[in-house]
Amino acid sequence: MNLTPYRQALALPGLRSLLLVSVLARIPLTATGVTLTFFVVLDLGRGYGAAGLVGAAMTVGAALGSPLLGRLVDRRGLRPVVALTTVAEAVFWASAPTLSLPVLLPAAFLAGLLALPIFSVIRQSIAALAPEDRRRPAYALDSMSVELSFMVGPALAVALATTVSARTTLWAVGAGVVASGVAFWLLNPPTRSADEPAGPQPRTSRREWLTPRMLAVLAVSGAATLVLGGTDVAVVAVLRASGEVGWTGAVLTMWAVASLVGGFAYGAVRRSFSPLALTAALSLCTIPVGLGGGHWWLLCLALIPAGALCAPTIAATSDAVSRLAPAGVRGEAMGLHGSAVTVGIALGAPLAGAVIDASLPLWGFALTGAIGLAVTLAVLPVELRHRRETAAMSDAADLAPATT
Repeated sequence: MNLTPYRQALALPGLRSLLLVSVLARIPLTATGVTLTFFVVLDLGRGYGAAGLVGAAMTVGAALGSPLLGRLVDRRGLRPVVALTTVAEAVFWASAPTLSLPVLLPAAFLAGLLALPIFSVIRQSIAALAPEDRRRPAYALDSMSVELSFMVGPALAVALATTVSARTTLWAVGAGVVASGVAFWLLNPPTRSADEPAGPQPRTSRREWLTPRMLAVLAVSGAATLVLGGTDVAVVAVLRASGEVGWTGAVLTMWAVASLVGGFAYGAVRRSFSPLALTAALSLCTIPVGLGGGHWWLLCLALIPAGALCAPTIAATSDAVSRLAPAGVRGEAMGLHGSAVTVGIALGAPLAGAVIDASLPLWGFALTGAIGLAVTLAVLPVELRHRRETAAMSDAADLAPATT
């Protein structure tokens, strides 16, 4: 396999340190959901429905806050935003273990609204550090680091909550989140490249950059993570129905490993792939997964094709947003991308759960895969129109010398 793209990307000044810090910073962030669930269920004595409400409140806050914080980064710079959100995170996580459920709900919403914008900032910084021809392997590495974080963060939180206490786990996760904010404030990665103008720029109208093509990329970003969120729930349901729920960790690990391998291969190939095509392929490969039945090893095998497309799809959507957004609004655009990803995951799980409760576990895969495919078909005309326009411009450029 050709490793040259990765060598060239990692040779870029600042990228290696950004990716290293990003892996460590994302681990506590990926543990927040399961930690709050354990706290609400074990320490507050409430049900999983109440825990779901707290998670939903934080998710809604994050979806609303991500583009707003991105816009602040565009206008004020990275450090003021990181300082503001780090203080907000410190206040929330220090007080959360003492809050009752009625107070925890609005507090979680505010915490989501002012959450550390690590995911979107990293992707914005990659666009600033890497020229367009080297962004694909850089975003592939970023997607793989996300997979690693999700493999480690929730597992550590579960281990700590079950062996010590959920309240202690809240403080530990909060300390990790605040440490991540401090690390990013110290690192202060660039949000504009050297050849892009620094500082506040004249306001760019959203009509100029929030084009149908950008909206199409955001839509498929949400569709892709909707499929992933639904798959997560459907795997548990299938194994529970067959009495093999103890193998859930092994199946999800295989899924994540397939994603890592796919992400690595995506960054090493010589050409880019359309995020729309990758989302369609991910959706198609997910629809029949449930036909593998309840045997854990069959489910592992059935998940490999879809798993191998997870990291490449997220990397391709991040890359596309970075190319379509002007430098002066890239933070807001990446914030919208983060919102799309967050909303997709938040919708995928309950949709899969609803259809599983009403029918059979295998329909959880089929429904979310079908929705992902429907979204890609809905935005396909936008992509086809763009390709026709690009081809027409290329033909006109080729004919221009002959007519002069």
